[in-house]
Amino acid sequence: MTSDDGGGRQQGVLADWNDDRGFGFITPSAGGSRVFVHVSAFLRGPRPVTGREVTYAATPDERNRPRAAQVRYVGAGLRSRSGSSGTARAIAAALLFFALLAGLRMLGELPVSLLVAYGALSAVAFVTYAADKSAAVQGEWRTSESTLHTMALVGGWPGALVAQQVFRHKTTKQPFRTIFWLTVVVNCAVLAWFVYQAPVALP
Repeated sequence: MTSDDGGGRQQGVLADWNDDRGFGFITPSAGGSRVFVHVSAFLRGPRPVTGREVTYAATPDERNRPRAAQVRYVGAGLRSRSGSSGTARAIAAALLFFALLAGLRMLGELPVSLLVAYGALSAVAFVTYAADKSAAVQGEWRTSESTLHTMALVGGWPGALVAQQVFRHKTTKQPFRTIFWLTVVVNCAVLAWFVYQAPVALP
């Protein structure tokens, strides 16, 4: 078996991962049967993705089958910095958008009610993503993707964008990502029409 740091750890590749259910299998580098791994076994780093190299401690489950524990990514330091930068970019984008809304409000181009609505919807989207991530880990009832997309479409996309990075949830899944960015484009297009074309301003 390939060891990591002399502590009996083994190395392998995450060859199969079911992100919705939060588990998958590791193919050991030294050969042998695949090892079951649950998302709770990952100590830190980004959301598991098929093809990543990992090190782990092999432990038996209740049926004496191999199970991975204390899973770490190979090159985890670099990946952690990458994940942190993704979160920083998402927060910066959300803050920039709200700064734009505040600026339009100060110019009298945007009703305060719409600014408040964006904030409230973003908060709801953030909490919903957090709950869905927790449900995915625990194997509980999930929020439908159509609901997540609807929240983004009606104005909660800034909160959803930040939540995706903070909780490492829905960051790689397709076609979810493509549809999400389409909802962002549509929402921003409607906002632009409202600002420049809407004949009636709300209070």
